[in-house]
Amino acid sequence: MALDKLTTTVTTKGQVVLPKAIRDKRCWRAGTLLTIENTPEGVLLKPASLFAPGKTTDVFASLPYRGKPKRVEEMEAGIAAEARRRHARD
Repeated sequence: MALDKLTTTVTTKGQVVLPKAIRDKRCWRAGTLLTIENTPEGVLLKPASLFAPGKTTDVFASLPYRGKPKRVEEMEAGIAAEARRRHARD
């Protein structure tokens, strides 16, 4: 079945059923939140973002670090130590 030639009907409530082949191809399960965009070619459906749009400066500033920069080896050692600590308490 060609996915680009499927049809559906708008109900009296304005609802549209997306064919199963499309939902499966897109991995859209029941409850998937979609955004709707009106374009010159038609209507575009896209999965809604799980996060509100933000600026990178907002994210980068959320965990400021004022100490001396760490080397990659130091960061890896810290991660390994925390993993060992968490594993030991289980």
